[in-house]
Amino acid sequence: MTARGVRKPFAAVLAANTISTAGTSLTMIGVPWFVLDTTGSAGRAGVVAFCATLPVVVSALVGGPFIDRIGRRRVSVVSDLVCGLAVGAIPLLHWAGALEFWMLCALMALGGLAHTPGMTARYVLVPDLAAHAGTTLARAASLFEGVSRGARMIGAALAGVLIAVLGAEAVLLLDAATFAGSALLVAGGVRGVRAAEPQKAAPVSFTTYRTELREGYVFLLRQRLLLAVVLMVMLTNGLDQGWSSVLLPVHAKENLGGATDLGMLAAVFGGCALLGALLYGAVGERFPRRIVFTVAFLLCGLPRFVVAALVDGTAALAVAMAAGGLAAGMLNPILTTVTYERVPQDLRSRVGGVSTAGCELTMPLGGLAAGLLVEEAGLVTALLVVGGAYFLATLSPVVFPSWRAMDGVPAGAPLSSSEPSRPSSPARPAPAPRP
Repeated sequence: MTARGVRKPFAAVLAANTISTAGTSLTMIGVPWFVLDTTGSAGRAGVVAFCATLPVVVSALVGGPFIDRIGRRRVSVVSDLVCGLAVGAIPLLHWAGALEFWMLCALMALGGLAHTPGMTARYVLVPDLAAHAGTTLARAASLFEGVSRGARMIGAALAGVLIAVLGAEAVLLLDAATFAGSALLVAGGVRGVRAAEPQKAAPVSFTTYRTELREGYVFLLRQRLLLAVVLMVMLTNGLDQGWSSVLLPVHAKENLGGATDLGMLAAVFGGCALLGALLYGAVGERFPRRIVFTVAFLLCGLPRFVVAALVDGTAALAVAMAAGGLAAGMLNPILTTVTYERVPQDLRSRVGGVSTAGCELTMPLGGLAAGLLVEEAGLVTALLVVGGAYFLATLSPVVFPSWRAMDGVPAGAPLSSSEPSRPSSPARPAPAPRP
């Protein structure tokens, strides 16, 4: 097989994830704006966010063995198709005059239930595809994160413009089309890759499924660093969900320039996050991971909440979002590399599903709580309360000693075959689940 042929599956997954992530950005802006436009209620926007994210946690909790048995390629394709149908039905039902609020919640729940298995399936393929493509795991992780951040930037910018010009319904139809494109890319581009096909040949039974699911939980609970990562990201993801699904849309609608400013701010954050991911991929291996990770998380958290609450206008918030995005872009490459180093290949789907579920456990409550907090205490108070909680969560790597292992590669780490061996020494920085 030629070098180009070896790289094709990795390129296909990158392209599919780019398109799917761009579509998800359209939904993240389009749906809250659609709810605020049609109901005028921040509380209802929070309820929709709750319905969209609760099934994400459920599917992540039990989906790891399912991904292995069905096959990562098939799961990714079916996931995208179901998500596309769910989000595309919202504007069609609305235009037909048949969309009730409970239907909107149900369709968002269906999309959330299908989304996580597909995302996990593509995520756990990265080490194998990186090895086939002849690149190091750290570079592949940075590239995977970089294109995802770029897709979020493009999707957010498009969403803001399209909502202002065509309305939120057109944005949701475009999102449905992106899911279809992602499904086609994975279906054709990853065909024949062994790691993308079913990994378990034994008959399916409740006992075997429970045993495989338990393996993922046991492994995570025994890895103190990975467990600390999941707990920290679990807290910050819930707070971020409140920010993106309620606080920022309400702030843009009440105090800024509407959907255009909302899309611009999200695009600034995404663009700078892309730059941060690429910057880490280029020079990040020279610095201790824990220091970079801690500083980056502090920068991407509290400042945007404080600026939105206390400073008028879009310009200051855009600067805070730019700095936060640059810092946020460095987080996922670090976490992805740390996870791949510590999780054996045959456990990646199960551990990936469990860690994803843990990281997203508070997301349903994050949007719901933010909506209720805005209605009860006002937007400024809600921003400061959520921002303060975010700041406390980001102090975890400074306070707890388990984070010191982030700078060491464990003995017998399952590195990509293209990476050179590295010593395992927690006291010495090693070169270089997802917030």
